[in-house]
Amino acid sequence: MIVHPAVIVHGRADAAAALAPGWPVTLLSAPGAALFAGCLWWQEVVNAARAAFPATESTDVLDCADGSGVAMGALRSGVCRLVLWPNAPGWDAVAAIAERQGGFVMREAPPALDLAQRNAIRRLDAWLRRPERPGG
Repeated sequence: MIVHPAVIVHGRADAAAALAPGWPVTLLSAPGAALFAGCLWWQEVVNAARAAFPATESTDVLDCADGSGVAMGALRSGVCRLVLWPNAPGWDAVAAIAERQGGFVMREAPPALDLAQRNAIRRLDAWLRRPERPGG
């Protein structure tokens, strides 16, 4: 599951900013991003950031809200670390497939620093270095 502090990213610039300090990080999409942006967008955001900062350890998690069908599509495209609300139809099936693919499904998003918040970038380094590890 999540062992590094989570940072909500809204695009390539946010993802790169989250990886730039060099601390291990969980890149978390915005709530429900899979429903409006899609899993291919997420893969592009994550891959571009990782290409720019290959030495930074990172995990990525796509938030699918209650979209079971979108979650299944994400799994088919290779995105296997997801947030899917517990009341979503077929949650158990989605979770089982994700686990077979080496991933996981969370019932809710972990605590995270949202880079869209005012002054979040100023708090990023401290957030990533804090001693406790949420969800870990």
